[in-house]
Amino acid sequence: MAVERTEALADVRDDGGGKPDGAVVRDALGVGVAVGLSGFAFGVTSAGSGLTLLQTCALSLLVFTGASQFALVGALAAGGGAFTAAAGAFFLGVRNAFYGLRLSQLLALPRAVRPFAAQWVIDETTAVSLAQPGRRSARIGFLVTGLSLYVLWNLTTLLGALGAEAIGDTAAWGLDAAGPAVFLALLAPMLRTGTERTVAGLAVLLGLGLLPVLPAGVPVLVAALAAPAVLWAQGRKSASRGDVAEEDR
Repeated sequence: MAVERTEALADVRDDGGGKPDGAVVRDALGVGVAVGLSGFAFGVTSAGSGLTLLQTCALSLLVFTGASQFALVGALAAGGGAFTAAAGAFFLGVRNAFYGLRLSQLLALPRAVRPFAAQWVIDETTAVSLAQPGRRSARIGFLVTGLSLYVLWNLTTLLGALGAEAIGDTAAWGLDAAGPAVFLALLAPMLRTGTERTVAGLAVLLGLGLLPVLPAGVPVLVAALAAPAVLWAQGRKSASRGDVAEEDR
C-alpha cells in the first residue's frame, strides 16, 4: 500500500503537481516580459560604451546572459581592457553551468534537445523551473520563460542600440544600472541559507570596496572569490568542532 502511494505521488510530481498549465504559462510570461524589457537598457549601454550595432546584437544573440553582458560593457565603458572585461563576464557566466547541472536532472530533456536548451539556461529560467511542483510544469516554465525572454531581450537590445544616440548619456537616465538591478531582484529571494547570505554579502563588500582602487572589471573577479573563501572558513570551523568533540570523548 505504501509503495502504491509513493508511486502515485511520483506521478503527480511528474505531471506538475496539479498546477494548471495556464498558471505556469502566466507566471513564466510575467518573468520573461519583465526582464526582457531591460534588454533596451543593455542596447543603449552597449552602444554608449563604443560597441557597434552588430557587436551589441551579437552579444545578446550568442551570450544571452544579462549580468555578464552588462559587466562586459560596463567595464569597457569605464576604460577597462578587453581581456579584463571579458574575464569578468566569463566568471559571472560560469554560474549558468551549475544551473545546468540542476536543470538537467529536473527537466530530463531528450539528448537531441539539450544543446539548444543550454542557450536558455540562465537565472530567470532556472528560477521559474525550480519554483514548479513537477517535471511537466518545470518544462513548460523553462520553455515559455526562455522563449519569451530570448525573443524580447534581443528585440529590445536592437531597439536600444538604434535609439542610443537619441537618449544620450545612459548614466543620466540610470539605464546602466537597470540590468544589474533586475539580476539582484531575482537573486535576493534565492538566498535562503546563512551561507548563501554570507557569500553574497562578502561579494558585495569586495566588489564595492575595491571599485575605487582597482581597474574596471577586476573587482568583479575578486568578488568571485567570496564563495570559496566562505566555504573554506566553514570547513575550518567544522573541523575545529570535530577536534573539540574528539577531545571531549
